[in-house]
Amino acid sequence: MLTLPPQRVLLALLLAVAASFALALALGSVPGVLSALVDSTADDARAAVLWQLRLPRALSAFAAGGLLALAGCLLQALLRNPLADAYVLGVSGGAAVGALLALLAGAGLPGMQAGSALGAFATLSALFLLARRAFFGRLHTAARVAEEASTGVLLTGVMLAAFAAALLSLLLALAPDAQMRSIMFWLLGDLAGATDLRAALAALAILAALYAAAATQARPLNLLLRGDLQSFVQGVDVRRVRRRLVLISALATATAVTLAGAVGFVGFVAPHLMRRLVGNDQRLLLPCALLAGAVLVLLADTVARTAVAPLQLPVGVLTALIGVPVFIGLVRRRWPWRRRWRAIPSPASAAPRRSSAGA
Repeated sequence: MLTLPPQRVLLALLLAVAASFALALALGSVPGVLSALVDSTADDARAAVLWQLRLPRALSAFAAGGLLALAGCLLQALLRNPLADAYVLGVSGGAAVGALLALLAGAGLPGMQAGSALGAFATLSALFLLARRAFFGRLHTAARVAEEASTGVLLTGVMLAAFAAALLSLLLALAPDAQMRSIMFWLLGDLAGATDLRAALAALAILAALYAAAATQARPLNLLLRGDLQSFVQGVDVRRVRRRLVLISALATATAVTLAGAVGFVGFVAPHLMRRLVGNDQRLLLPCALLAGAVLVLLADTVARTAVAPLQLPVGVLTALIGVPVFIGLVRRRWPWRRRWRAIPSPASAAPRRSSAGA
């Protein structure tokens, strides 16, 4: 694993954030919009495009990417498994079910936010109730037992994700035809409706608060990575730290789903890539993963609305095109089934050979 100085990585990420914001504000069907930031005499139409469309959308993309990356980073550390993610574990799907139920019931944005939060909490509660013995049971002393417990939680989350997908399909079958296209785009991940500057600023405030809360748990989380028993011996209340971080992950996922829909694989790709650059120290990994996720969603959203303009692509499709190959590559490296398959001797080679002396 190649590790770089954290100061250089953070500086590069900050520059990438600035460049991504500049691209998001500058690119589009209306040129010269970026000049409205510094020119008070700019055209009213360009100022309206900037302040009412592009800036709220860029801020929402930044907040959604940062929230998803933060949730994925925490879940990967809690489960001690780089394959964990809010999308893979079904948390995003549960939040989408709650938000879609509120939308079909005629609720506005506050109702969708409440439904999304309830859906995320319900999915995480079901996940840790079904896997309570593996996750909140006795302290694991052996690495093999801890890995089996983590795998059990991961597989339970995959089944919950499949269940949430089935519920979404049922709701889509019952949804009115007039709302079908907007609902489908939202489920695939869409920021076209993120035009409220106040909502974007509120999401940024939630992101800052959740990151501050997670950063206070960085040291206990580093100890948890060494094992339950060792962290308990060093004074960490394992169950309390896990409950706090699960709550932070649920809030982050619910807010991101309300903003951008079910954008997948951001919480998986960003922490995994940053872990290869700065290591697994959560004090460095959390801010780096947050910024990397924000840049990923910002760039994906810019490509989504400009690549085939005036048509817009779902953001979640582009993030999945990036995340799925990375996911498959990590699975193949983590479980090298080809080597194990080749290591099994064939019946002919396993049969004892007769010696020439006994012939």
